[in-house]
Order: sequence, then C-alpha cells, then structure tokens
Amino acid sequence: MPPTLASLVHHSALKLAVRAGEDRLDVPVRWAHVSELADPVPYMEGGELLLITALQLDAEDPEAMRRYVKRLAGAGVVGLGFAVGVNYDEIPGALVEAARDEGLPLLEVPRRTPFLAISKAVSAAIAADQYRSVTAGFAAQRELTKQALTGGPEGLLAALASQVDGWAALYDASGAVVATAPEWAGRRAARLTADVERLRERPAPASSVVGGSGTSDNDDRVELHSLGTGRRPRSALAVGTAAALGTAERYAVHSAIALLTLTTERSRSLQAAEQRIGAAVLRMLLAGEPEHARTVAGDLYGGLLDAPFRLIVAEAVAVSSVRIAADAPTRVPSAAALAAAADINGDPLEALTEVVESAAARSGEAVLVVPERERLVVLAADGGAAVTACAEYAVALEAARSGEQASPGDEDELVVGVSAPVGPIAVAAAYKQAEQALSVARRRGRMYVEHEQLASGSVLPLLADDAVRAFADGLLRPLYEHDATGRGDLVASLRAWLSRHGQWDAAAADLGVHRHTLRYRMRRVEEILGRSLDDPDVRMELWLALKATASAE
Repeated sequence: MPPTLASLVHHSALKLAVRAGEDRLDVPVRWAHVSELADPVPYMEGGELLLITALQLDAEDPEAMRRYVKRLAGAGVVGLGFAVGVNYDEIPGALVEAARDEGLPLLEVPRRTPFLAISKAVSAAIAADQYRSVTAGFAAQRELTKQALTGGPEGLLAALASQVDGWAALYDASGAVVATAPEWAGRRAARLTADVERLRERPAPASSVVGGSGTSDNDDRVELHSLGTGRRPRSALAVGTAAALGTAERYAVHSAIALLTLTTERSRSLQAAEQRIGAAVLRMLLAGEPEHARTVAGDLYGGLLDAPFRLIVAEAVAVSSVRIAADAPTRVPSAAALAAAADINGDPLEALTEVVESAAARSGEAVLVVPERERLVVLAADGGAAVTACAEYAVALEAARSGEQASPGDEDELVVGVSAPVGPIAVAAAYKQAEQALSVARRRGRMYVEHEQLASGSVLPLLADDAVRAFADGLLRPLYEHDATGRGDLVASLRAWLSRHGQWDAAAADLGVHRHTLRYRMRRVEEILGRSLDDPDVRMELWLALKATASAE
C-alpha cells in the first residue's frame, strides 16, 4: 500500500496532530509538496500533501481561507500540513473552520518537525511500496512460469486470475475463447469477441480497456492485450478486475503476456522443422509408404492417420479466374468464418492456414499443413473442425465476393479442392481427387468443391474453358461461314437433328422444312466438315461444340 495520511500521523518521529478531516485519513499520498504561494493550484497534479507556514496567506480571514481551501480540494490535494511556531503559534481558527467545512484533512506540524522530514517519510514509504510491488511481481512471475510449464495456458490463466483477484481469458486468432479462469468467466469473455476482433486490426503489440464505467451490469474493468511477435497477433489475453491494476498486478499481467506469447507463438525454427516433418510425411504417403509415414509422423501427426481423413489442395489465383457461380453451395457459414472472411487482405493461403490451424487447435485435433510451391496441401480429419472451418471460410469468402465487382488490380482469390474421405494407403488417389475438384472449382466459378460434388450437376459448365471454346469455334467455323452467305441454315439444322437423335421427321418438323431438305443439309455438313455423321464420336464432338458456342453467345 502507498503511504496515507493515517500512516504519516502514526509515524512516531513526525509528531503530527489532526485538526480537521479525521474521517479522510485513509487517502493515499502521492507526494509531499511545499508551497507558500497564495494559489499553488496550477502546480498541483492531485494526491499531494501540501505543506505551508502561511507566509503569504491571511490565515485569519475566514472568506480568504474558504476560497483557498476550496481550490486546494478541487485540485485533488489530499491534505494540508500547517507548521506552527513559525508565522503563527497555532493554526488560525479561520483555516481550521474552512478545512472542516470542505472535509480537507488538516495536520498540525510541530516546530521541531522540518518539512524535509515529512517529505523523506513520504518518499521512503513510496519507495518501500514500490519495492514490495516489484518483489510481489517477481514472485507472481515465478508462479506464472511454474504454472505455464506444468499446467499450460489453462494453469497460467488460473494463476493470473488469482494474482489480480479477477478473471482472465485467452482468445485464438479468430477471436474465439480458448480458455478462461475461473470457469464462470466464460460467458463474460465470450461477449468481448467483437472487441478482440477490433484489437486484431491494430498492429501488434496492441491493448485496449473495455468497461469499468459503472454504467452497466458488467461493471468490471477489462484489459485486452494482443499476443504475438508478428505483424498480426496470433491470439489475445483479457484480464478483468474490479478496479485499475496496481503495480504488482501490472507486473503479473506483463509476465503473463510474455509467457503466453512464448506458449502460443512457436519459434520460426520450430515451425519450419514441423513443416519439414509434415512435408516428409506427405511425400511418403503419396509414394504409397504409409507405415514409414506413420513412423516419421510420431506423436505430431500420428493420430491423424488412425482415422479417415480428407486431403485439401488450395491455390491462390487471379480474381478474373474465379467467377462466383450463381449455383454456389447454400452452406451457412459460422460467425467466426464470416469474421475471418471480412479480413481478406494479404495472402489468402496464409489466411486459410490460420483458419484451419486455429480450428484444429480449439478442437484438439491434429492437422497437417504443407505449403507446396504456389499451393497449400492439408490433411485433416474427416468431419473434423479443420475441414468444417475450411468449408465455412470458403463459403464466407464467396458470400463476401459475390456482391463485389472485381478489378484487375484486386488481390488473388482462394480456390479449394477437397478429396473424398480416405485412409493412409489411398493418399495418392486422394491427391488426384483434390486436384480434380480444384480444377472443377475454377471451371465452375467456385471457391470450394468437394470430390463428391463432381458427379452432381451438369457437365456443361466445364465447357466454359477457353481451350474448349477455341476448339468449338474452329470446328464449326466453316458451317457459320456457309450460313453467312445465305445459302442455308446448316448450324441450326445440325443442332435440331442432333437434339432429335437423328430422327429426320421430328427434326424437320422443328425446323419447318421437308425431311428431304434436312437430309440434303446434313450431306452438306458432312461435305464441308469432311466428317461422317454416322460416327458417334463426331456427333458427340459436334454437339459439345454447339453447346460451348451457345454458352459464349
């Protein structure tokens, strides 16, 4: 505790006596200041014990003393020390009365007690309080370190909550609550998600204070601190207390920030080592060596290979390559996915990595993430949190982008292909499935396609490829050039004949011509193209070419 007026009064060497304000002696004293100015208020900061001899005051004028004392109290002066035996043998009654009316503690300083002794006593008490705070802070740091080593983040939060006599919560990169202490603080912490998201938008390290105004039911004061050493914070810490933190509590919070940063943000060398292990495991699985892969994976990824998993391949492509399809999936993204999709600046693959790893960490499941040149490869448990988070994030991105007009200068977009559930012996096939789904995602104008969806819908959207259109244009160009001369509608006749599966009467009726006229036109098609319509492959190519050119019109 800092020094108070009461502790100074009880100081045996000072011999101070209380003449007014006996009920306000428990107020902390920030400093002892000597001033004989008639108006020392401009030089006060608040919390001072003002020491005077009334050298320039008319201390016997009641009105002057009321104004003087009122200004001191308004400036935050916590007490007034009056030296007797210097200019006055005793404290004038006008000053005593004014101090009593204003409720300002008035201390009588005997002649043998110099002001310097009072200043030294205050200074020594402040230094002793700071030393106690530092000592308590170091003790808290040792306890927090012990808990971090033995109990992980949960144990550290419990120790921190005890140190600050409040509660503490840890959030992941998406703003979701990871752990709280005590348990009852979970609901309070969950209501701060929006504040945590705003904190993430600021460069690290960042902090903010929420609440503590006394205007709501949640009357605690909450400090939010970002955790991490990179440009973007990886997590956040919330500390809730009934009042502002003291020096010892502040030491404890700063120690917790440092320890949680070490706990939640692994070193770059460790991350690189884990990525190398993950890449080796993936190469062995692709080479058909699941047992060797399991041995290398060990405890890090071994559990992932014990149950069906999905292989995810993601790429960042130019915005113009991704046309948001009108028949995009109707999956409803979570609030966390929508929040992550709203922050779409930067590398989309890095953002997806953060989403997947955060979801896996919250659920306690293993996930293998391997950057591979210009793409990202992920192995995640089928039906697990990581796969779900990936799908919801992609759908949220589609929802965010569907109403926007992309321009050539826009950043790259995310495209994701997902395999069917497989085991360790079928990873090579799963990789092909994911690549096929990725290719279809680009062609269909989607950001996320699962392999099971490839057989659904129509094959016609796949004809939107530029190479397919170029082939179709080249194949049908002679017919279009013939029709342009006005010598017959060969393209329309071919389309009608193919749509009627070669039935002459039905196709001729659709065109409104005689069947002999249609037969003549089909012979002309064969002559111009140099192909036989009796060949089923030719009929298939012509039909697809007609569909491809029709979709481009």
